[in-house]
Parts: sequence; C-alpha cells; structure tokens
Amino acid sequence: MKVEFVVVMRRLRRFTLAGQLLVAQMAILLTVLVAVAFVSLAQSEATFTRTEGRRVFAIAEQLASHPLVRQELAPPQVVNGLPTIVQGAITQYGLALVSVADADGVVKDSSDPTAEEQALPLGSPRVSEGASWTGAMELGGRRMLVAQTPVLFSPSRDLPQPTDPAPGTRLGTVLVAVEMPSIVDRLRGASSYLLTYLGIALALGGLGSWVLARWLKRQTLGLEPHEITGLAESREAMLFGLAEGVVALDTSNRITLVNNVAQRLLDLPERAVGMSMSDLPIGPRLREVLLGETGDERDQVVLRRGKVLVMNRMEVAKDGRPLGSVTTLRDRTELAALEREIGSFRSTTELLRAQAHEFANQLHTISGLIQLGEYEEVVRYVDSVSQHRAQLDLTLARRIKDTAVSALVMAKAAQATERRVELRVSDDTALGRISSQDSADLSAVVGNLVDNAIDAAATAGGDDRWVELAIHQDASSPRSTVEVVVSDSGPGVAPELVTEVFTHGFTTKAAEAGERGIGLALTRLICQRRGGEVEVERTEAGTTFIARLTVEPALQESR
Repeated sequence: MKVEFVVVMRRLRRFTLAGQLLVAQMAILLTVLVAVAFVSLAQSEATFTRTEGRRVFAIAEQLASHPLVRQELAPPQVVNGLPTIVQGAITQYGLALVSVADADGVVKDSSDPTAEEQALPLGSPRVSEGASWTGAMELGGRRMLVAQTPVLFSPSRDLPQPTDPAPGTRLGTVLVAVEMPSIVDRLRGASSYLLTYLGIALALGGLGSWVLARWLKRQTLGLEPHEITGLAESREAMLFGLAEGVVALDTSNRITLVNNVAQRLLDLPERAVGMSMSDLPIGPRLREVLLGETGDERDQVVLRRGKVLVMNRMEVAKDGRPLGSVTTLRDRTELAALEREIGSFRSTTELLRAQAHEFANQLHTISGLIQLGEYEEVVRYVDSVSQHRAQLDLTLARRIKDTAVSALVMAKAAQATERRVELRVSDDTALGRISSQDSADLSAVVGNLVDNAIDAAATAGGDDRWVELAIHQDASSPRSTVEVVVSDSGPGVAPELVTEVFTHGFTTKAAEAGERGIGLALTRLICQRRGGEVEVERTEAGTTFIARLTVEPALQESR
C-alpha cells in the first residue's frame, strides 16, 4: 500500500501546479460528495421512518379499533371476517404485511400465510402488556417499518353479553408493516440531484483550481512546486554553507532568516526567526547597524561578545516595493590579531627605514663638512649625534624595561621625527619587564594609540606638533595594572563622537571624516580582555586617550 502511494505521488509531481490543484480539488469534491450521499441516505431513511411511521401507526390504530376485529378476537373467537379485513388493508393502503394475533400472541390471520398460527414477533416486550410500538424490524428476510397496536375490548351497547370481558381488556395485537427502501432504491431516487451537484461542483472546482493556479503562478514567479522546493533547498545549503553570517529583516524589523554563523557570532536565541529587533538582547550599536540607522551601510565595525565584527547592510526591494534588508557579517578578530603581529614587524621595518633615512641625512651633513674642511665641526657634530642617541636609548631603557615595548617606542619616535612630530616620553613613565603575551598586547595598545596620535598631530597646523606618552605600572599585586596615557596636539575628536568613537570603531585620523577602522576597536577589545577599559578625553590642547589593562611580571612566566 505504501509503495502504491509513493507511485501515485510521483505521478502527481509530473503535473503542473494547475494540474495538481485540479486533481486535489476533484479528490476533495468527490470525498465531500460521498459524504453528502451518505448524509442524504441517512436523512432519507429518517424522513421515511418519520413519515411512513405515522401512516402505518394510524392504519394499525384504525384496524385495531375496527368492530369486526374486536368482535372476532373476543371469546368465543371466530375469524371468519379477518381475512377480508386484512386483504382489504393490503389493497387499500399498499402495505407489505398485515397480521392479527390473539391475546396469547398467536397469529390468527396474516397476509403472509406462513406466519399464521405462529408467534407474532414483537418489537418491544411492552407490546404484550398493551403498549403500542413503531420501528424497523426484520420480517421474512426483509427490513420493514412496523407498527404494532393492541386490540382492546369495547362492549357493544346494543347486545351486551354476560360472558363479555371487562372493557379495555387486551384481546390481541395488530401488526402493520411497509417495506423500507434499500440503499440502491434510495440512491436511485437521489441520483438526479446528486449528479447535478457533482456537475456543478466539478465545474466550480475546475474554475477555482485554474484561477488559484494562475494566482499562485504570479506569486511564485512562474515556478512549479518542485522548482520552488529546489530553490529553497539550494538557498538553505548556500546560507548555511557560508563562512559569513547572514541576517535578513522584513519591513517590520523582524528577523526572517539567520544562518548558524550569524547566530553564533551575535549570540542570538535559537528561535530568533520571527522575533522583533526590539526583543533581542543586543546592544544599541549592533541594533543601529542592523536597522541601517548609522547612515553608512558599508564595512561597519561592531564589537560583540569580545569579537570584532565587520558588517555590511543592503536594502532589498522588488518592483519598487521594499522587502526588508540583508546584513552580512564576518569575524575579523583573528585577522585583527594577525594585523597586530604584522604591525610589530612593520614597526621594526619603519624603524630601520627611518633610521636609514636619518643616518643618510647625517652622512650627507658629515660629507659636506669634510668637503668644506671643517674637520673640528665634523667631530663636534658626530659627538652631538652620538650623545643624543645614547641619551634617548638610556632614557627609554631606564623608564621602559620591557624590551618589546621599549623598541616599539623607539620606532614610533623615529616615525614621528620623520613626520615632523615630537614624541615625548613623560618623566614619570615606569614599566617593568612583563610576560611575552602581555607584552604583545601592551605593544598593540601603545602602537595603536601612538599611531593615531601621530596622525592627528601631523594633520594639525603650526610648528608645535607633539605627542606625549606616559606609561604607569601599579606593581602592588601579582597582577599589576598598567595605565597608558597618550596625548596629542591634533584637532581632537568632535564632541558628538567622544562617547561613540570606540563603539563605532573610528580611528582618530578619520574621526572628523567619518571613516571607519578597527584600531581603536581592537584596542578596546584587548583592554576589556585584560580586565581594563579605554576612554577618550577632549582637552584644550588636543585629545587624550587613557587605556588600562592588567599584566603579569616576566618572573611569573619563568616559574
């Protein structure tokens, strides 16, 4: 049976959408018509029982009250006139069976000769007690509608007899029956209107199926069901096979689609589809990007659960009608870490390039002095350069004992000099040796903040362009807190961006232009991961960034 059902379903799939709808409609209509036919048969039987039941009961009452029937059933019983009464009732009323029984229930006369002198079948035990009954019974192998009525004695007023029984005494029972129509007879009688209903239903069903198929064709862009299924399966495979997250919203800002990558990156509930954006446990920045309230919808940087996410949003419309939006997001946390590592190598390269440029200038100066014959001036110039370099190295080495951070600051000093910016290291700077991993994170924080400060100072006008760096370490506990303070003489961050610069992932060099980056976002992420935070203050002289994070001494790493 299951195999046959599968074969039928495969054959149905070969039809077009209109054909499948027509077949389905016809099947439904036929089922309804069969149900209607059964209901009609049940109703016709109930109507026949109700109508004919009253008629046969009236006939039975009439026969039971006939004076000749009462007289012949009264003692002494003489049944000479009963056959005439029975046959007359059969002929006059078109009955199927008439039987007259005495008080003992023995049939004295019947239209069925085989029933005479036999026990009268009773529809109810109460009939033998003098009650009337009407209902269906099996008589002679046929199903009949039967009425049974008692014959009660009524004395003759003209000829009363001493031997007459008391008035109201049951003398016998009259049975009147008509044959009930069979199912075939009832169907034959109802065939005319059933066929009419079937024709009308088929016509309306066919027209409705055609109209519905045309409407569905327009709604599904002319695709058949198997094509729609294939597209849905392909879409699911594509969306859940992407390495990027995808979030789709409708015009009511409800999630209509979210793949597993987006659900994991955004930490959304399992049943996020159908939820409104206002019901999701997400921050204001992420909500603004998903709703397109940031103004720019390309490469938006968002921090979410310790991850750096880059999001792109696109409006979706069909025939000028907005359908919603689709936002893609990718995790750039690992890429940012890789950029941080590459940045350390870039810093070294920039240091070597800046030093080479500086040494080339110094060599040109020495070469010119030699050509002019100013040999004593050459000696003084070389001593001055050596003393300045040694003093810078000694100052950094004394204040910043961590080799990686010290080398980074030296590289940034060379870059700043090349861009005509003075990099100052505050006198109260103090940093001991820390673990290698903490050193890498601290170097990333210092490098990002100093780079942004140098860029901001270099773009400012005037001759006094400077960046000041201060690093303070609180070594009162095994895990010490390091505070990095970077100030610059640049134009500063706009007041309306002070509270949003880290949330939006702006860089200080692009804060005024509104460009985005991940330098400050990465800085904040590192500080938060290390149990700290980063903040920005706008001052009269420029901008000050303050970053705090916890580190471990290098001695604990060796242990």
